[in-house]
Amino acid sequence: MMNEDVKQTKGECTCGCDCGCENEKDHECHCENSNQEVEENQSKLQEEEELCCEAGLNAEEKADGKKSFGKKKEKKEKKDKKDEKIEELTDQVKRQMAEFDNFRKRSEKEKCQMFEIGAKSIVEKILPVIDNFERGLAAITDDMKDHSFVEGMDKVYRQMMTELETVGVKPIEAVGCEFDPNFHNAVMHVEDEAAKENVVVEEFQKGYIYRDTVVRHSMVKVAN
Repeated sequence: MMNEDVKQTKGECTCGCDCGCENEKDHECHCENSNQEVEENQSKLQEEEELCCEAGLNAEEKADGKKSFGKKKEKKEKKDKKDEKIEELTDQVKRQMAEFDNFRKRSEKEKCQMFEIGAKSIVEKILPVIDNFERGLAAITDDMKDHSFVEGMDKVYRQMMTELETVGVKPIEAVGCEFDPNFHNAVMHVEDEAAKENVVVEEFQKGYIYRDTVVRHSMVKVAN
């Protein structure tokens, strides 16, 4: 009896389990710690299960993605054949349109060139008439300048020159200009100390240009 009383006075645990606690207070603390460990282990297991589930879902999604990508690729390959045919036909149409546009531009250019050639040939035929007018007016004496016939010739000559200038025909400047083989035709050379070297000192026949084309070169005398 005395031993039992001593045990009870020491505060031994009376719960009947093998926890080894000396008293009930220690037993409660031990149980609480055990419960926390169990809860922690359960939460870890739950997290691991969730991670496994997520990994499984990701794997399934990747597999589904690969399948869908394969299907899209097959559709794309099937569609590419049609696209290739469409691109081929579109390219043919574009080429034909480009060829037609080049043909149209070439035709317009040829027409312009033919017009220029025709106009140039007409100007060449008119120039001798202009030369005769100038020779006739230059031969008129001072006492005949007031004659009505001379005045009429002068008016016709001026009108012709005005109309030729309107369509692009202009005389080439020669006397006092530097000799240019593109516009001048040197038929004589002269030693002239008063004139600079390679300068036109006299014009025998007037030259003309039609727009940017020389119709007739000026026949000139050049100082050496």
